Amino acid sequence: MKIRILTHAEKDLGGTLPDLWPEFMTHDPIVSTFWPRLFEVYPDFQLWVLDGKTTVAQGCTLPVRWDGIPEPRGIDWAMTNGVAGEPSSLCAIVVAVVPEYRGKGLAEALLRRMASIAAAHGLDELIAPVRPTWKERYPLTPVERYVLWRREDGLPYDPWIRTHERLGAEILDIAPRSMTITGSREEWEEWTGLQFPEDGDYVVPGALVPVRFEAGHGVYVEPNVWMKHPLYEEY
Repeated sequence: MKIRILTHAEKDLGGTLPDLWPEFMTHDPIVSTFWPRLFEVYPDFQLWVLDGKTTVAQGCTLPVRWDGIPEPRGIDWAMTNGVAGEPSSLCAIVVAVVPEYRGKGLAEALLRRMASIAAAHGLDELIAPVRPTWKERYPLTPVERYVLWRREDGLPYDPWIRTHERLGAEILDIAPRSMTITGSREEWEEWTGLQFPEDGDYVVPGALVPVRFEAGHGVYVEPNVWMKHPLYEEY
């Protein structure tokens, strides 16, 4: 591998990664509205990982004004209220790695680069509403209990939370409403390939918690986990 990490300002590579998320995840109205602005307004804060000329991973961040209190709305907050005022912190929005390059340390490298960018811009910390990778395997377990699960070696059970913790991050709190996705029964059936014949709670592949249907309308409220990374001159 010949790996390079570039900012969007250094090389415009927008739209070169395959779809790595469940279809329904693209229908948060706040995220879908604000997403293009990340690259237009904050190109120095968006990262691309290249193997030769092939884009294999992406990391997106957003400078926010944070008062030290974990916000319940997580990503939705970062892309609305978080951008109001003089930024104090860098918020990691997403890290995405194509499947064949996972487990090679690219996610860790992106987190380190994010922390370096935060320090270089004089920001106080790197925070992240972390999407627990394996929570989708346990959609009926409350996220407040899930984040307490530990392996025999004392490290977090969830691999993505574990990656953050190994880099020195600490868990701050739960973001119970980090993303909210709503749609009609027909839209959810199109997004998931499933049928939802009556109202109630449904386990949907890729969802961290069940999707609730009432009066033919489905609502998915995704919880994330707020974590904070320390900043060093050499991260």
